[in-house]
Amino acid sequence: MATSSNHAVSAADQAAMQNMLRVMRKQRIQDFFFHKTTMLFALSVLAVLLGIIISLMVGAWPAFKEFGPGFISTVEWDPVNDQYGALIAIVGTLATSGIALLIAFPVSFGIALFLTEICPPSLRRPLGTAVELLAGIPSIIYGMWGLFVFAPLFGDYVQPLLKNTLGHLPLIGELFQGPTMGIGILTAALILAVMIIPFISSVMRDVFEIVPAVLKESAYGLGCTRWEVVRKIVLPYTKTGVVGGVMLGLGRALGETMAVTFVIGNANKLSMSLFAPGNSIASTLANEFAESDTPLHTSSLFALALILFVITFIVLSAAKLMLAGMSRKEGTK
Repeated sequence: MATSSNHAVSAADQAAMQNMLRVMRKQRIQDFFFHKTTMLFALSVLAVLLGIIISLMVGAWPAFKEFGPGFISTVEWDPVNDQYGALIAIVGTLATSGIALLIAFPVSFGIALFLTEICPPSLRRPLGTAVELLAGIPSIIYGMWGLFVFAPLFGDYVQPLLKNTLGHLPLIGELFQGPTMGIGILTAALILAVMIIPFISSVMRDVFEIVPAVLKESAYGLGCTRWEVVRKIVLPYTKTGVVGGVMLGLGRALGETMAVTFVIGNANKLSMSLFAPGNSIASTLANEFAESDTPLHTSSLFALALILFVITFIVLSAAKLMLAGMSRKEGTK
């Protein structure tokens, strides 16, 4: 009896062991396929990125071969005579994006700070929802609003005021001279600022909300003011997210097409005045790609797209290096 019982127990143990082995084998197979599938998804992003780079380089090669490195520093853009240079579009892109970021960053910071630290609880959700809704408005709507509503008011009231005040100052006065038409580099920058404020403020609000309450309460308990808590607790804790939000907004500004095309003026000329019409890389591509009638014209547009890609890559790399430097400094303290 004891022997048969032992055999029964042994058979049950063997069955349980075999069942466990089958489950483990099934889990290993599932883990293998899960690992390879997720790796394939990740590599597909790199493959698409590599394909974009290669296609841009192939398309831009005839233009760089014809004009050389001088293509980047040449002002002339003349489709009639098949002579092209990228400087006007590069300056327009950097000027509009830089001014937009200078305006949007402090406004976005104030919005995020108010929503997380100061706003009454009853208003926090409606205001936060309103900011998120602004981020979802299509860019062409911003462009139409900028052209038909903002630009006339800006040209009739704001530009003359800026011309009569800032236009008489040394050094920066030349930036605010010229005809007050309502459209131009400054108008495009302001529209871009309005567009990227919801993106930056939404990201900042989200990262400000993840700061542990105990850290802020401890600082308040030590007698810190609200600004000291923000400066010494909230910002150091969330600096990576803040920089990420700023880079997200800058990336949106650099690549924005339709809104800028509506209000920048689309003029291939270079001027010191921010009131003057200009061009950006994205607006040039939108206006001329479908109408390019020579291989060199098309190649020059590909070259502009490649330059925009490089500018964006440099901006993102600079942000990563800045964050890495901040992390190293923290480690040495």
